[in-house]
Amino acid sequence: MIFQDSKKNFLGIKELKGSNYKVLIIPYPLENSVSYGKGTKNGPKEIIKASHQLELYDENLSFEPVKKIGIKTLKLKDRLDGSVIALNKLEKIVDSVLEIKKFPLILGGEHTVTIGSIRSFTKRIKDLIILQFDAHTDLRDTYERSKYSHACTMRRCLESPNVKLISLGARSTSKEEIEFMKKNKSRINTFYAKDKETWDLKKIQKLIKNKNVYISFDVDVFDSSLMPATGTPEPGGLFWNEVINLIKMTSENSNVVGADITELAPIKNMDSYNFTVAKLTYRLISIIFNSKKV
Repeated sequence: MIFQDSKKNFLGIKELKGSNYKVLIIPYPLENSVSYGKGTKNGPKEIIKASHQLELYDENLSFEPVKKIGIKTLKLKDRLDGSVIALNKLEKIVDSVLEIKKFPLILGGEHTVTIGSIRSFTKRIKDLIILQFDAHTDLRDTYERSKYSHACTMRRCLESPNVKLISLGARSTSKEEIEFMKKNKSRINTFYAKDKETWDLKKIQKLIKNKNVYISFDVDVFDSSLMPATGTPEPGGLFWNEVINLIKMTSENSNVVGADITELAPIKNMDSYNFTVAKLTYRLISIIFNSKKV
């Protein structure tokens, strides 16, 4: 593996030597199926750039998590090709990360990157739950003549029989997807954003209790007033503290094995959105590994 130096790595921290790290950031600027707002290919580099402005001290945890965890950032050697080839490459990258027992966190790019990552995990984990933060259900079989559209991500992931899905924050779906969800009630639980005030959190806890969980985070789960810098922003979404509390609950009740954060489409001269996603990335890592008691 080739790693980024401190000028281009996540948080801009001094390059760690050897294997004394637990998290590997994988920037993966895939953008092949964007159907509305474009720019997700620029997401990873802008998240990393914004991360250099973050304070390393976590006021909630009262220490600098990065010093206990150790984070490295992968440097991609090859350009990304069509979706099928790119997803196969990502699967192999995640394979190599899991083989050395590190925690992979993929920065997309469009949400289809989840497919490649999940393929690697399902070869190793018998029962896996995907916890999907997303404004959309992403359960179409095809979209715009493609099975590898961002609108089909979770449908492709569910092709593995050892995957179950919990979706949080959805507020846009289709008749086709509703019918698919009805036929797969035993594998899919959807918690719509419109009902967030009355979500049964104990049910969510029960679904994930002591299970292996992969967090897939599409930034459009945030309300569009907080996150307009995404390809398909939707009103009526989740807000910062709601998301952080859900991540905490997940980390405290399950074994989080990997994650991705996708669909940031940076807006020129509006860096606050990039900064928000960079902070989300660091907070997610910090919360997960604080729960692991590292």
